[in-house]
Amino acid sequence: MELKPGKYRHFKGNEYELIAVATHSETMEPMVVYRALYGEGGLWVRPLSMWTETVERDGYHGPRFRYEGE
Repeated sequence: MELKPGKYRHFKGNEYELIAVATHSETMEPMVVYRALYGEGGLWVRPLSMWTETVERDGYHGPRFRYEGE
């Protein structure tokens, strides 16, 4: 799966910038590298499978992260 770099909104409301998709050096698992667009702007990684999964929680059913644009 190919993801567009840019702004994404987490299903809980916060915004993040997807920087790149990288490969875990040990497992070869694709990982998303992203930055919080709030607070201290921390840099994070998350497995691609988690980034793209569908969430069902508290009445919400949809993507964990939704693309908002560049």
